[in-house]
Amino acid sequence: MSYRNSSGAACRRGFLSLLPLLIAVTTAQGDPPSGRDLLAALRGGGYVILMRHTSSPHTPPDPAQANADSVQHERQLDETGRSSARAMGEALRRLQIPIGQVLSSPAYRALETIKFAQLGPASTYAQLGDSGQSMVADKSGARAAWLKAKTAESPMLGKNTIIVTHFPNINEIYPQEATGLGDGEALILRPDGRGGVQIAARVKIDE
Repeated sequence: MSYRNSSGAACRRGFLSLLPLLIAVTTAQGDPPSGRDLLAALRGGGYVILMRHTSSPHTPPDPAQANADSVQHERQLDETGRSSARAMGEALRRLQIPIGQVLSSPAYRALETIKFAQLGPASTYAQLGDSGQSMVADKSGARAAWLKAKTAESPMLGKNTIIVTHFPNINEIYPQEATGLGDGEALILRPDGRGGVQIAARVKIDE
């Protein structure tokens, strides 16, 4: 779900046309569904969508340019990030993919992603955060262990869970599958009910 086009309309058209073409990237427990089969599976619920927040400059804005509700003047989404988040939310609704729980980093750019996608209220967790905007490495492994356990939790019946976080956090637990994961990209995970997950797909827009 990565975009390089500043046109919101173009982003929405691209996302809506390409989302059904989800590509399976691993076969840890047999062949996972792909393409329209995966779309049908997502409509039935039971998946965790683990995504990186959408596009944001690497530095916080000048205080005069900061959004009014960003009290700490944190990094915020750029126009591409806002339009791609809107496109993602529109696609989920148009394709009738049901969303249950929404979990988020407390970082402003992650919460903005959820806001512009209109995913509903989110529960924030420090373990999904950016460690004070600098993504300090967690040498204890506690953050990675927490996120790995959280992605293995079964979603609400008939729903899919969305987790919005940061690349380093995703990379800590899925380094191979997350290689080069861009802004707004997601891994589609299927909890197996026994504390493990099957990685069903990696979703992006490739222009």
